[in-house]
Amino acid sequence: MDETDVEQVSLALLDAANDKDPEVQEQVRKSMLTLGKQKPDRVLAMCQDYLLKHPKLVVSHRVVILQTIELIAGCRIEEISSPRIKSIISLASDEMTRSKEVIPDWQQAASNILVAVGNKYINDIMEEILSKFQPGVLPHFFVVQTLANLSDSNVYGMVPFLNAILGTMLPMLSMAKQDNMKWVFSSALCHFSDSILEYLANLDKAPDPTVRKDTFSSEICAAFDILFNNWLQSRESKLRLTVAEALGSMCHLMASDKLEEQIPRLIPAILSLYKKNNEHYIISKSLCQVLDASVNMGSRVLETQLDALLFALHQQVSAPVDYSNPPTIKNHNEALRCFSLLANSFPDRLVMFVLQKLENSNERSRMGSLAVLRHLINSTTSTMETKKLLILASIRQPMADHSNKVKKRVIQVISAMAHHGYLELEGGELLVRFIVQHCALPDSYQREDRPIDPEEVTNEALRTMCDSTLHLLTTTVGRLADVLWPKLLYYLTPPQYSNATTPLCKSLIVLGNKKKNNQEPSFNIDFTQEVNLPSPQTLMIRLLVNAAFPFSSRGHGAPSLSLLQILSINIHPNTEILWEKEIPPLLSILEESTAQTLDKNHWNEKLLKLLSKTLATIDDDKWVCQLAAEATRYLSTYNNALEEKSFLYRCIGVTLQQCFNKEVVKKQLQEILLTARHNDAVEREGVAMGIGLCANSHLEGTLAKLDEFGKSDAFKKSPSIFNLLKERNDVEVEKVKSTLILCYGQVALNAPPEKILNRIDQDILRCISKHFNTKDLTMKLSLIQSVGLIAKAISECVKKQGYIFSRKQELITVMLDFVKAEPADSLRTQVRHLVMTTCANLMPLDPALSENESFDLLKVCVNGVFSLPPETHTPEKTKEEEILDPKQRKALYKDTLAALQELLNSVLARDPTPDGLQSVFKHIESWLSSGQDHERERAVTATAHILAYYLDNLTVKNMVSFHNLGALLGRLSPRCSDPHPAVRAAAVDCIYTLLYIQLRYEGFSLDYKDEAVDSLLPLKDRLENPDHSVLYKTCSDLTKVMSKRLPQQQLTTLVFMLFEGLVDSQANCCRASSVILNTLLKNRGGGLQELVPEILEVLHVRLQSITEEQVRVAVGQTVLILASQHLQTVINTLVNQPLPYDSWTSEMWMALGSDPIVASQIIEMVMEKLVVMAPYVDKKESMIRGGTSKVATNQPLAMTCGLKELLLNGQSQEPAVSQFPQLFSCLTVRLGASVGVSAMRDSNTKQSASVHVAGVAADALRILLARAQLDEVMKRLDEDNAWDAMREPNTHITGVTLLARAMAKHAGPRLPAIVERLCPSLNNIYECQRITVTAFFSELLNHHVVTELMLIDVLMNNMMERISDPCCTVRMLAVRGLGNIAVGSPEKVNKYAKELLAAMSSGMEEKDDPGKLITLEAMSGLSKVLLHLDKKNVHLLVVYIFMKIKPFLESENDEIRCASIHLMGNLSKFGSGEPVFKDQIHNVLVSLLLHLVDPNPHVVKACKYAMRVCAPVVGSEQITTMFQNHLHEDKSLHYGEFINDLTKYLIQDFPGMLNFYHISVIQFFKSNWPEVRAGAAMFIGFLLGNLPEEHFSHLNMGTITKGLVMLLQDPDSVVRMKAAEAMGHFH
Repeated sequence: MDETDVEQVSLALLDAANDKDPEVQEQVRKSMLTLGKQKPDRVLAMCQDYLLKHPKLVVSHRVVILQTIELIAGCRIEEISSPRIKSIISLASDEMTRSKEVIPDWQQAASNILVAVGNKYINDIMEEILSKFQPGVLPHFFVVQTLANLSDSNVYGMVPFLNAILGTMLPMLSMAKQDNMKWVFSSALCHFSDSILEYLANLDKAPDPTVRKDTFSSEICAAFDILFNNWLQSRESKLRLTVAEALGSMCHLMASDKLEEQIPRLIPAILSLYKKNNEHYIISKSLCQVLDASVNMGSRVLETQLDALLFALHQQVSAPVDYSNPPTIKNHNEALRCFSLLANSFPDRLVMFVLQKLENSNERSRMGSLAVLRHLINSTTSTMETKKLLILASIRQPMADHSNKVKKRVIQVISAMAHHGYLELEGGELLVRFIVQHCALPDSYQREDRPIDPEEVTNEALRTMCDSTLHLLTTTVGRLADVLWPKLLYYLTPPQYSNATTPLCKSLIVLGNKKKNNQEPSFNIDFTQEVNLPSPQTLMIRLLVNAAFPFSSRGHGAPSLSLLQILSINIHPNTEILWEKEIPPLLSILEESTAQTLDKNHWNEKLLKLLSKTLATIDDDKWVCQLAAEATRYLSTYNNALEEKSFLYRCIGVTLQQCFNKEVVKKQLQEILLTARHNDAVEREGVAMGIGLCANSHLEGTLAKLDEFGKSDAFKKSPSIFNLLKERNDVEVEKVKSTLILCYGQVALNAPPEKILNRIDQDILRCISKHFNTKDLTMKLSLIQSVGLIAKAISECVKKQGYIFSRKQELITVMLDFVKAEPADSLRTQVRHLVMTTCANLMPLDPALSENESFDLLKVCVNGVFSLPPETHTPEKTKEEEILDPKQRKALYKDTLAALQELLNSVLARDPTPDGLQSVFKHIESWLSSGQDHERERAVTATAHILAYYLDNLTVKNMVSFHNLGALLGRLSPRCSDPHPAVRAAAVDCIYTLLYIQLRYEGFSLDYKDEAVDSLLPLKDRLENPDHSVLYKTCSDLTKVMSKRLPQQQLTTLVFMLFEGLVDSQANCCRASSVILNTLLKNRGGGLQELVPEILEVLHVRLQSITEEQVRVAVGQTVLILASQHLQTVINTLVNQPLPYDSWTSEMWMALGSDPIVASQIIEMVMEKLVVMAPYVDKKESMIRGGTSKVATNQPLAMTCGLKELLLNGQSQEPAVSQFPQLFSCLTVRLGASVGVSAMRDSNTKQSASVHVAGVAADALRILLARAQLDEVMKRLDEDNAWDAMREPNTHITGVTLLARAMAKHAGPRLPAIVERLCPSLNNIYECQRITVTAFFSELLNHHVVTELMLIDVLMNNMMERISDPCCTVRMLAVRGLGNIAVGSPEKVNKYAKELLAAMSSGMEEKDDPGKLITLEAMSGLSKVLLHLDKKNVHLLVVYIFMKIKPFLESENDEIRCASIHLMGNLSKFGSGEPVFKDQIHNVLVSLLLHLVDPNPHVVKACKYAMRVCAPVVGSEQITTMFQNHLHEDKSLHYGEFINDLTKYLIQDFPGMLNFYHISVIQFFKSNWPEVRAGAAMFIGFLLGNLPEEHFSHLNMGTITKGLVMLLQDPDSVVRMKAAEAMGHFH
């Protein structure tokens, strides 16, 4: 290649080096580097020349070129000639120092060249630099900077020069007046010192091993004086820091005596910098180096500086560390290193200082001191050994600090101490306690408005840290095992540590397991020796209560149980085997549960059972008595956790059951009753349950104790009571009485059945009945509960022995009085709930209630509950009553409703007959149609429950009839459509149950399953969806089932009940009534013959008062069912309804489809009319503007609308299918005539009626396809959105094409009849209809099915005729249809060869072709046809067609470009073996290659296809293989690699054509598409890169160079980048 070309290119690149696009700039630099690596001397010379010739170049441009020189020199230093190196050095030196001003980017770039070259040519560099570093003259800033950087990058080369340099430099220091010069000298001295120290440290590798420290010390000392005495005081902080850094590095090189002399001044000076600068890291680093040097030489004066040092360093360590800012972290670590250095020399002073500082309560100061202490404990263990006790004593003060930040540091120190043996010493246990205390921290109280402190330590974070520390000490510090075990047990029982239970248990489990497995004697705990530990009884009870609330206190249940199991032998030797069996299953339950899923009562029962078994197994009365006593004493610790306390009472009850010492039992009961906090409901209940459990074993004693307590002073309002109740002077006597009443109830429930019956009247009811007239709410609730428990106890006993409970009615009356006293408009207390539960418990007991008593009971309870406001209603707050929170209110409502249900069931249970059912139902009936949702819901739900209960308990003794069935169904069935979902679901349940009750009365067996009735249950899911149509369908299904199962004599009642339902308070239920009615009449109307006149009259009356649209429609259908004879009149009326139809009319039309014969007559009539009537008229848009628009004629439109509605009825399928071809053709042509047509304007409103004319036809067609069950056709059309396309003028043809495609693929056999009926429309006067039918036929030709059905000739002849249609669109579709034959019926192509070629050729020359659409169709059609034509038919035309296509290759229109390329590919098979054709291919090859990066993806695919099929014609095996392997339409192509390989093959196989190729490519440098221009640049680049020397003569390098230089200035950055890349190949 000619040198001048390389130069031209390099020059262009140098010009472009400052391109505005950074990516282009980067590519230019890469290309320069590529050229530079190939010809380093040449390119470096050019860079030099460029800089010399353009002295005024902008700095950024110069910098890029200098950087390029640096890169080339850096990587090709070995290959560059010595003269070139020298000239580069002098150029860089000149560039660096030309401007006296400092211009950092430029001079830095020049300096970097010198540093890069200096790695090899240090002597030449030094010669050049030292010439600008003359004694007595202040050097350029960058000269000094370069020396500093060289000493870094080439230590061994530079150190030998440093003595001389320092000698020259020293006098200069005093000349430096500018801060920046002082800065650069200081920086250089720092670098020099570091380099010397590195050299000395690696003398074995150094070129001159004789160099010693003192070689430099006098110069360094002299420099030190100037820096220290003059510059350190500068006002400029950046300079001060650099001077300080230099002084630190220089200390190590100073003579010891000199350094010793300086220390008293140096250290204070450095310390004073802390105040003057914000950035402290450099200062601390420098100080650390000074201290290191001083300590190393054993300085004696250092001690005099100690106080100031410690004070300043302590401040640094106490400064906040910002972890997002690394210098603050480094500063903290340097300061700690300083402490370590001092600790080695002055351990006593240092420890005293830190410990004194700990006494200072300032938060930051404390945190700093603790950080130092931790660092010293960890890093200087030997010196700290003797200080351990002192440190242990001193850590106590910060332990009392309230700040969480301080606490966090304390814990870190404790952790360090633990690892170094402090915790085993006396006082170590305090540190353990500190950690446990903080494991028990509560969650933080969050205040919203506080600014965020990055160092903040929340309680949660601190607690987690303590958890981890405790775990770490347990698992990693072996010698601590005996410090922690068993002492940690102490912390399990005091309540203030409860939040630490989980981590404590986990640690104890680890320790215990380890000791147990290693059989260490210390595993066995001697509780008499360990005075601080809780007793085994207290431990066991505490862990059990923990287990009862397994998800409290951070999930302490499972760890508590696991620990209990490990401690078994220590609690009592007998427990080990039992617990090994019983505890693991309990742990499994917890593993599988969450706080939400665990059944609390069931779980508590299991734990109480475990306790009971344990006590039986221990079998030691003394131990059990002690447990009872300790558990009772332990009660007070739970005063702030009443649920837990309540469980503990039950534990005590279970313990007393197993306690045989009567005195102990009595004493504990007394203790419990006296110390209980009776004011609290939870505690009252807990006490009662505990005492009840005790009564199971000690009935006499317990009753005696309760009697004694009832008579005691506790109930006399005299002062002596207050002493007894231990200063509980706030206890009200009523609350104590309440406890006592509850105790009696629980005693009755828990006492042995054989002993209790004869005690109920005399001992129990006698004691509580005297309180019946109380007004106190607490006592009321206790009484109700207690009576309920007594009733429960009696019914349990009665199962075994008969009993008449004479006081039953009296108790029920008392209970009802309690309910009546409650406010009717709100639910605030549990009175209703408890009364109804109690009455339900009393109901089964004999004697039975009279009818009136029963009526009153139900009336009071049902009305008292149903009338309550909804649960979400917030009542007004009255003075004395607290408002319940929503959660409590929800629970109260739930309990109250459940209790009512229980009561209704218990009443029904006494008389389970139809009359008994009616007597309960009549209280509910009136609520069923309430206007309030919540009242209806309560009523229907209650009905569902009582019916289900009735069915479950039904025994049919004789053949009674279920006479209320009709009335019940009539009341309940409309509710299946209630607007409230819960009502709907419950109503279905009611009907399901009613029908099963009927079946049982009819004599079917218990396990009989009725398919029809069972089909009701799945309806509930459908009812969740409030969509009306779903509700209708469901009601109708429901009715069919009802009518199937309803006895004839009940039908009339049901029908007339339903007429009432038509005017229900809820519109939805009116609708349901009408639907049920219709369905019923359809199924059972035959039997009501004599009632029809009456029915119609009632309907007529009802219609006048029904406003609900859908009910009107349904009633219309009722009429239709009863009279379906007057069809003609109905049709005439409907057609004349105004458009668009309202929903009533639509429903009517739709109803007409139900009868196939009627529907068939209507369809024929509509088709006849549509053929003969004009589809639209042209109307002038306005007098002024002129122009016309198409407006639909009314009757055809109305009929189309009606037909659409009729077809919507699923039963219209039979007539639709039988007339499918006629209907399909009729609607397709109607659709064609409707596109772009608007509906008539209503002359009154001036508004266009909202009928979409084409939309109606499309919808009708779509429904027709559905009726004909062409599901696949439908599926395809829906997937392709074809329906939307068909309706709109601009997409209509696409839509029709999709329709034809779907029909051809999925409904072939139906086509002959359709085609036959569509043909006449091709000669229609309406252009729009011709377009629709031509589009339909054109697509049919795409499918082989038309040949199989022998339709091909008909369709082809029609297309040939349409080629000359006056309408441009029809002609285009006809050409498309002719092309499609190649796809649909390729075997027929040669039959029509002549006609096809003629049609396509004329299509390519079409003049009246506005969007070039016909040309495009002709080209893509010809492409398809060519694939199947015989050679003989095309042979002579190949080159002629080729010539016709070529101009289209560069067309602006993407589709034409695409079609022409495709066609060219298809022509290739006719040209194989033709030299002329091969030339044609080579002619367009470049164009195809470059369009592989065309912006349009379809063009790219076409190129890949064309090149793949033309590959065999190209004449090169390698290229053929390559095209066929890489050019697949769907695979991505790595264009660069592809073109690179291709150029190699072109060079090998067609060297003679290189001239032609490169000239062709260069023409594309001016292409309109930037992608193609960039591709052309790449092509040329790779061609040059792969071209051997001998072929360069074929290329016109001048043109190439000129072209690329032009592209380097292209507006598109990608093009510029590719041009630059191509230039990189000029070598």
